[in-house]
Amino acid sequence: MFQHSKQNYAGLSFGTQDLRYGELLSCTFNRCSFTNGSLEEITSSNCRFIECDFRGAALNGSYHKESAFENCNFNGANLFVSKFETCKMTGSDFSGSNMDGITIFQGDWSYTNLRHARLVRQDLRGVKFHEADLSGADLEKADLRDCDLTMAILSKAKLQGADVRGATMEGIDFKTFAVTGLRMDREQSVLFSLSHGARVG
Repeated sequence: MFQHSKQNYAGLSFGTQDLRYGELLSCTFNRCSFTNGSLEEITSSNCRFIECDFRGAALNGSYHKESAFENCNFNGANLFVSKFETCKMTGSDFSGSNMDGITIFQGDWSYTNLRHARLVRQDLRGVKFHEADLSGADLEKADLRDCDLTMAILSKAKLQGADVRGATMEGIDFKTFAVTGLRMDREQSVLFSLSHGARVG
């Protein structure tokens, strides 16, 4: 167990260090590498990770509150039962990562790569997914109410039983995914009809 507070790191590699159960408070990491690192049950609060590499890292059971992960690479990382509370994840890549049991509470996940992510039954209310790539993602029975899904890519996403009422869905191509069993509000139904060439009004 260690604690780092108000430290700034740039261009360093932490991949070989045992960072399990550690605590990071108001630290900044710029272009640091955590590749294949042991970060199980680490906690971060008000930290900034800019263009950091988390490929293959073990982050299972980790907890992050009001931290920013900007343009970070989580390719193949283990995020099993990790928790991200009001975090800024803009531009980060989660392709091939294990997101089973993850908790995402609000926050900004705009421009993220969440292709084929498994987010079944997740409570994602109010999360910002502006222009996020959710193609092929499994969002069955997910709660997406009041999300910002503007211009998000949902091609071949599984949305059976999902709830998008109140979500902003401007710029979404409704023709690229099945809406069977998707709970929509009136405004979204209009967008759906328009994308299929209907004339409303």
